[in-house]
Amino acid sequence: MEVSATTKYVRMSPTKARDLANEIKGLPVADALRITEFNARKAAVHIGKTLKSAIANAENNEGLLVEGLYVKNAIVDGGPMMKRYRPRARGMASPIQKKTSHITVIVTDTP
Repeated sequence: MEVSATTKYVRMSPTKARDLANEIKGLPVADALRITEFNARKAAVHIGKTLKSAIANAENNEGLLVEGLYVKNAIVDGGPMMKRYRPRARGMASPIQKKTSHITVIVTDTP
């Protein structure tokens, strides 16, 4: 049975979080938690929180055992961008895009 958790509007570029999300795909939950806990990247904190939420959803809502869970998929999609402008020379302005992400982690009881 598949159980998911989603974190939306994380103030981080999706490309910076995708490589860590790809790294935990297919792993047992304990190994994935260990990777996110000891990784120094900002994405590890947010992906770890979403993974813990998916584990809690599987345990409390579906009655699954934590020891038998695997990460089926970890998806990082782009969210809305906040558009800001920076002043430049001769009265001009250059745009700045502050990107956001939506993180989804899907856990399952079959490897």
